[in-house]
Amino acid sequence: MVGHEIKISDQLSFEPLSRDNWDQFVELFGSRGACGNCWCMAFRLKNADFQKGKINEGNKKNMKKLVWNDEPTGLLTFHKGHAIAWCAFAPRDVYIKIENSRIHKRIDDHPVLSIPCFFIDKKYRKKGLSVEIIKAVIKYAEQKKIKVIEAYPTIPTKGQLPDAFVWTGLFKTFERGGFQIVDRKSPNHPMVRYFTK
Repeated sequence: MVGHEIKISDQLSFEPLSRDNWDQFVELFGSRGACGNCWCMAFRLKNADFQKGKINEGNKKNMKKLVWNDEPTGLLTFHKGHAIAWCAFAPRDVYIKIENSRIHKRIDDHPVLSIPCFFIDKKYRKKGLSVEIIKAVIKYAEQKKIKVIEAYPTIPTKGQLPDAFVWTGLFKTFERGGFQIVDRKSPNHPMVRYFTK
């Protein structure tokens, strides 16, 4: 995997997070819960509840409860049967921090599937994987008859950002996936959308 670019897109498969693949999700996120015991709950909870959830695996338990209740949480990417990446998504209204955001206020009353973040195994970063994941989310949305997908990516101001700062995804990646800017209250964190067929 080290050295030159490796084409892996034809060896990928995608599955919504479920009871069946929960253990692979846990393995991907590791002992740090992806980053700082987040377990992809940062956008779903008020800050005090999220910080409290970092202790005693509270955030992990909250995510597990969502999965066991069959609520949409996101998509796992597999390479040769091994979970290598995660993309969170759910109806926008479950993400409290997005709903209360000054820079990402709702622009209309369309039902929206929001993509707040990604987590990719270090060995698979910088290989064009994010675009493949976005295409898979679009396919999922089309199967579920979801018309609008929304995301909040980063446009770097200077050079390349460290991985820790691009967990919302990069704008150029979403642009390659067919998304367009629909609101830009923040010059570096636009709201982008994809309208399914």
